[in-house]
Amino acid sequence: MNIMIALIPALLWGFMPLLITKIGGTTRQQTTGITFGALIFACIAFIFTDPVYTAETVIVSFVTGCLWSVGQMFQLKSFKLIGVSKAMPISTGMQLVGTTLCGVLLFHEWDTTFRIVFGFIALALIIIGIFMTSYAEKEEAGQATLNRGLLALAISSAGYISYVVIIQGFAINGFDAILPQAIGMVIAALIMTARSKDDKESRFIKRTAWLTIPGMIWAIGNVAMLYANSLVGVATGFSLSQLGVVISTLGAILLLNERKTRKEILFVIIGVILVVIGGVLIGITKA
Repeated sequence: MNIMIALIPALLWGFMPLLITKIGGTTRQQTTGITFGALIFACIAFIFTDPVYTAETVIVSFVTGCLWSVGQMFQLKSFKLIGVSKAMPISTGMQLVGTTLCGVLLFHEWDTTFRIVFGFIALALIIIGIFMTSYAEKEEAGQATLNRGLLALAISSAGYISYVVIIQGFAINGFDAILPQAIGMVIAALIMTARSKDDKESRFIKRTAWLTIPGMIWAIGNVAMLYANSLVGVATGFSLSQLGVVISTLGAILLLNERKTRKEILFVIIGVILVVIGGVLIGITKA
């Protein structure tokens, strides 16, 4: 039963990119809707929890919420540039590598030979998996678009990694952080999407309201992971949460009809498997 609960974040986070893409909208509308959805859920969660706030908790959580919005917005940009099936495994891989290296360099998590060996094997598998999922059988005129997508993912991953590492560095309880983080997410989103020369459509339309649903889905997954970690441990919970990339990647090919050749699909499947295995091995090093 505990393992089933621990799989909830993977299910929700894997389904979230598919739902966002199906609903559609501009990057501005998607970023706005998702962050407001997270805030709505945070307000509901506040009623049923008993958070303990200090000045440090509020400020740090608010800042990490802003960083999360940066990560989310640029990930959404990458979806439009290179597609969900290519963006998600690369994004997941970058985040795994980045958070792991930060854990090693800043928090000295690899303190035994066992962890060092498994850690480097995990990083190698993830990097190979990233390259495989980004494989294109034919060099297309869209190489510049691919480069823009990879740049967007690099910025996105930097935002997500900072969000995780800073919270870890200050040892802030995840449940205490939910509401101030969500406020930071919304404020950062409103600032980043305030003006756009290329996008004249309003941020606040009916579609934006629908986009609050993926935001609440993300927030539910976040709370589910915090709860699952208390049941099965951080290592197992972390590892299982990485399985969401399988749902989003294969779902994009099957449900969103993202075009790929048979060889590209094979490379994507193998790449996703390598990224997931790498994530599981990193979870083992955290045990």
